[in-house]
Amino acid sequence: MKARTLRRHFKESLKSLARNGWMTFASASAVTVTLILVGVFFVIMMNLNKVATTLEEEVEIRVHIDVAANEQDRKVLERKIEHIPEVKTVQFSPKEKELNNMIESFGEDGEAFKLFEQDNPLNDVLVVKTKNPTDTMNVAKKIEKMNYAAKVKYGQGKIEKLFSVINFSRNVGLVLIVGLLFTAMFLISNTIKITIMARRKEIEIMRLVGATNSFIRWPFFLEGLWLGILGAILPIILISTSYRYVYDYLEPKLRGNFMELLEFNPFVFQVSGLLLLMGALIGIWGSLMSVRKFLKV
Repeated sequence: MKARTLRRHFKESLKSLARNGWMTFASASAVTVTLILVGVFFVIMMNLNKVATTLEEEVEIRVHIDVAANEQDRKVLERKIEHIPEVKTVQFSPKEKELNNMIESFGEDGEAFKLFEQDNPLNDVLVVKTKNPTDTMNVAKKIEKMNYAAKVKYGQGKIEKLFSVINFSRNVGLVLIVGLLFTAMFLISNTIKITIMARRKEIEIMRLVGATNSFIRWPFFLEGLWLGILGAILPIILISTSYRYVYDYLEPKLRGNFMELLEFNPFVFQVSGLLLLMGALIGIWGSLMSVRKFLKV
């Protein structure tokens, strides 16, 4: 396409937006409302996913070594666990460290446990992490059958429920976002279709004088692009401002906790770019779907 023709299409698309002010406003508003909903859901789901991922990373198997096992027995057990394909890491935690951790976890009340420093009743422990957190249950069952594995703990019952809730939340969030995007496409397509129907005579005249489908389609293609970009501006501003406020308010309160929010930068800029891209694609798709029926021979 020649540069002069492309400039002509740009001018025509902008003039059309100005001539059809109310329809432009209606189309851009439909994009705006939908992208606000999509943006809010996306921000919430991404932060929930971070919390879920952090929780998954905290899942571990604690293998209490039999008190009858010697150093060689412990190393043999450790090597066997390391050879399980799903296992990522195995760390040895001596019973002295386990006792110190218990004392620290109880704070002031933990002082009472110092009485056991001379005669420590705890077991040495192997802390096992899997490559995929969902493999925790299967790996734990394999370890239970090994010699000198006196007790295997991994939060049985609670872990299964945790993974179930996490998967359910992720699936629901994905379905909602996809549903909102299809709703947006439907709204934009119908709104732009009304605009194009009002200009069907213009399209018919252009076809009669020999204009190609591509020549007719380009201004509408660009109109859809502008509508999508215009509709994305307000959601980007609202979501960026709101997330900055929420992040500044909650981040200090959650610091040091597993429920940390995604950092403002670069997360908000990534969301902004995604919303802009979504708006542009939705606008283009709506325009192309609407003008297609008028270009059929």
